[in-house]
Amino acid sequence: MPEEIIISVEQSSDAKVLMISVAARMAGMHPQTLRQYDRMGLVQPGRAAGGGRRYSARDVALLREVQRLSQDDGVNLAGIKRIIGLEQLVDELQQRMEQLESELEHAYRRVAELEAAAAAGPFPRRDLVPTNQVSTALVVWRPRRP
Repeated sequence: MPEEIIISVEQSSDAKVLMISVAARMAGMHPQTLRQYDRMGLVQPGRAAGGGRRYSARDVALLREVQRLSQDDGVNLAGIKRIIGLEQLVDELQQRMEQLESELEHAYRRVAELEAAAAAGPFPRRDLVPTNQVSTALVVWRPRRP
């Protein structure tokens, strides 16, 4: 009975250290299948100095997902490639969104600090004029000519 190896994609290492024979065995595939998936762009292994393919634990998990989608769900390889690309795009967008949320939170804190400093200062701000009137006037600004 073959030994079952469980790899979580989120917790897998990205280090490209597994030879193709080891990665194929871990994924439950033939090495030629891995070569075909590499040519199709489904999995991008690293390369050793001699040109041999090197896979990471994350690559093996991806290979298993390709196999699951193909065998269990009946998705063809073109569909699998599209699914993988979209999942990678979602991951990138989620990371970007987290970065932007962090930057926005920092900006809100900075605005609050500046407003607090302006309110506590001895001189009122001269660049803001408080008003209670609502106006629909249009103001045209023209720069002065030198």
